[in-house]
Parts: sequence; structure tokens; C-alpha cells
Amino acid sequence: MMLRKIISSGSYQKRIKLKAFFNVIRKNSSKSTEISYEKRIFSGIQPTGNVHLGNYLGAIQNWIDLQNSGQNVIWSIVDLHAITLPQDPKELEKSIFSMAATLLACGVDPEKSILFQQSTVPLHTELSWILSSITTMAKLSRLPQFKEKSKTIKEIPVALFNYPVLQAADILIYKATHVPVGEDQIQHLQLAQDLSRLFNQKFGDTFPVPQTIINDDAKRIKSLRDPTSKMSKSCPDSKSRLDLIDSPDILLNKIKKSITDFTSQVTYDPDNRPGVANLIKIHSLITGKSFEEICNEAEGIDTGRYKLMLADVIIEKLNPIREKIQQLNAEPQYIEEILRAGAEKASSIAIPNFYDVRQKIGFSNKFKFQMIYF
Repeated sequence: MMLRKIISSGSYQKRIKLKAFFNVIRKNSSKSTEISYEKRIFSGIQPTGNVHLGNYLGAIQNWIDLQNSGQNVIWSIVDLHAITLPQDPKELEKSIFSMAATLLACGVDPEKSILFQQSTVPLHTELSWILSSITTMAKLSRLPQFKEKSKTIKEIPVALFNYPVLQAADILIYKATHVPVGEDQIQHLQLAQDLSRLFNQKFGDTFPVPQTIINDDAKRIKSLRDPTSKMSKSCPDSKSRLDLIDSPDILLNKIKKSITDFTSQVTYDPDNRPGVANLIKIHSLITGKSFEEICNEAEGIDTGRYKLMLADVIIEKLNPIREKIQQLNAEPQYIEEILRAGAEKASSIAIPNFYDVRQKIGFSNKFKFQMIYF
């Protein structure tokens, strides 16, 4: 009331200036009360299909770099997302352990990172249900992955439709501030951002608005059989990718049969020679050498001999990882302990966050309830 009297008492010009002045004060005051969230990075990977070199260079290596730089990181094996499409239960169970072994073999360190199995922290699904109450079917139906995957399915599971809401819950239950994503996941992260803002507007400041850490698109490598498409787990042709568990003989065979062209010289020309350019890019990402350096080293040899040179580089890089995966797969109790400890650490972050959510939406916290199922 006092502010209104001061503003209305002067001339028109004076009132405009005073109004602008007090608006600045209001803005500065509101900024000072904004919640500051601890920086926390979250990402997940599905336990379906073998991890290939494209996954490693494009995502997992980035996880390792973030971990080793001292960031506060949480990595999840997202088995709940895996069952949005039909899975064989026995194969899924094996795949979860195999994915954990693969991540550890690649360099995920449980002393520096939290690594856990998504379904062992039930609060992901509980928050997902709450978030689904503030989003709309129209918004979810516009997301690209649902459109793409639903084209090939006659009876579409509800879980496939709700997938992005669960993805948002994965992030928000830990109040994660940053999420490493590829370009194909940006729209799903935008949904998490929208739901964070919407929940905060409805119930008060609760979640940070998660920011993207864009995985360097330059690290995305292409299919060995179709260099116009990215290397993919889902491609039916196993020769299109280099799996981390491939033996040296298989890796050599796949590189020898990779698509190139009829020009024998080794040159980097992604527009006109995408197959050769893809091999040079793989070479560069593994060794850190520039495209020019690689082409200079390959001067005077044809693409056939270059493939043999590259195969040696790839085998040298991947064989220790393959051997470590085999070793860890033979130690299921060790993997189980890593995942159990990771779930406990993840739960210790998620539980107080979920109590906050319960309180704000009107669920009673007066009665204590058990939230960890171990």
C-alpha cells in the first residue's frame, strides 16, 4: 500500500521512473531468494544389446571424463526403460549384469561415481506417477521417439507412451542440475525441464531446471555397412558395428568388410567418401591424431592396407576392455555388491527429495514408511 501511495503521488514522468526503480528492486530481491542447487550430473543407459564403439566414444567416455574431473555424478542402468518393449526376462537379467561389467571395464569407478540399477530405487516410478498427473497426453504424443517406435507396433504399451515422464523422474528425483545427452534426446530433456518448472509453479520451488551437456556430435561414428547412418545397437546387421566384446578376429573381419569406395588413396572427404572418412574418424577418436596426420601416415598405401592398420589400432584399444568385461562377468557377486551399494547411495539422495515432494503435493509424511526394498 505504501508503495502505491508513493508512486501515485508524483507527476506522470516521476511515476514512470519510480515504477521502474521499484521493479528493479523487486527483481533483485527475488533473485536473492532463488534456491541454489548443488551441481549434480545424472545419465542412464539401457541394458539392451551389446555396447559398441559408438556408445563408448559418444557417451561412456564422456561419463568417465566427467567422473575423473571430480564432478558429482550418478549413472543408472535403466532397466525400467528397457521393458517398454518386450524383453526375455532371463536375457534381461543377464544384460543388466553385463552392462554393469561393461561400464566398470570402461572405467566407471564406484568410488568416484554412483552406479546402480534403476528398478532398485522405487522412487523413480513413484515420482513418475506424480509427474504424469501434471503433464498431458497431447504433449507426450508429439515427442519423436514415441512417434518413431509406435510405427512398428500394433499394440502400443502405455509404458512406451509414458517413457519420457519416467525419464524426467530419473533426473528430478536426484535434483540433477545437468544431463549429458545426444541430440536425439534433447526434446525429452526439454520435457524434464518443463515438468520441473510446472511443478515449481504449482507447489513451490522443489527441483532445479536440468541443463543439457551436449555430447560432442563430432564423436558420433557411422555404421560400417552404411556410412550415412549412425552406428546402432538395433541394426540387424552385426557387421555394421564394433562391439566391445568382439574378439580380435571378429574386429579385423568387420573392418576388412567395411564399406569404402573404389578410390585407393586414403583421404578425409566425408561428403564424397563417407565410408573412408568414417574409418579415419574412428582412428582419430581412438588415437587423438588429427585427420591430416592420419592421412599423411597412410600416404602411399591403399584403403585395403589402411583397414589393416586401423584394425590393429582398434584391437589394441578394445581388447583390454573385452578381457576386463569377461573377468567381471565371471564375478557376479562383485557386480551385485557394486549395484547394491550404488542403490543405497542413490536412495540416500532420492528419499529426502521425495519426502519434500510428498509434503508439497499434500501426501502426509506423519507416518514413516519403508522405501528401500533390499
